Amino acid sequence: MNTDSANPPGFEVLPTREGYDRWAAIYDSEDNPLIALEEPGVAELLGDARGVEILDVGCGTGRHAVRLARQGARVTAIDFSAGMLEQVRAKPGWESVRFIHHDLTRPLPFESAAFDRVICALVVDHIADLKWLFGEMRRVCRADGFAVVSVMHPAMMLRGVQARFTDPATGRETRPASHPNQISDYLMAAQAVGFRVDHMSEHAPDEALARQMPRAARYVGWPMLLLMKLVPDLA
Repeated sequence: MNTDSANPPGFEVLPTREGYDRWAAIYDSEDNPLIALEEPGVAELLGDARGVEILDVGCGTGRHAVRLARQGARVTAIDFSAGMLEQVRAKPGWESVRFIHHDLTRPLPFESAAFDRVICALVVDHIADLKWLFGEMRRVCRADGFAVVSVMHPAMMLRGVQARFTDPATGRETRPASHPNQISDYLMAAQAVGFRVDHMSEHAPDEALARQMPRAARYVGWPMLLLMKLVPDLA
């Protein structure tokens, strides 16, 4: 997600699906400090993916899904944005992933306990009913598996920041609709459906990232990313 905090007059808020359809063409080409923080953090929490059944919930342009498939995982990836899924075809190795067009307000189209790992990356700040989505993720996760969830840190909204991009067609700042979920909302939803928090960490840009991506400079030391590893609570 783009993390520029300036709010020029006349910015446009769109339904989430339409917003991501418009964002799709430039999503992978932006210098985005949030993604720069997020991708190595998700990879570390997932660990060795070889031979593992993984579901990528809200996969976007397939940035995690294709990488994991190249590492030897068996990956299924779902998203409701046709525009984002269209970008997948530009990535070498995309054919190794099973991509499915699916709206996360509907039940996940999989049997229970079908996956060893579930990823939900930079999605849940667009979800109003967290308990519903976390419940579906818990349902499809095997008892000895886990889920990794990444999200823009709720503290960013205190600075007026949410998912946003500059629409190349209009030149206007454009925001897919988001929900102001708090850390407690994520924790309570996970606990309510039978997950236990195995890991939670908060990540901020440092000076090194700011030198690499000038956009990050204004957020040095400010929480930008929240990462969670959720395991089925078998107690």
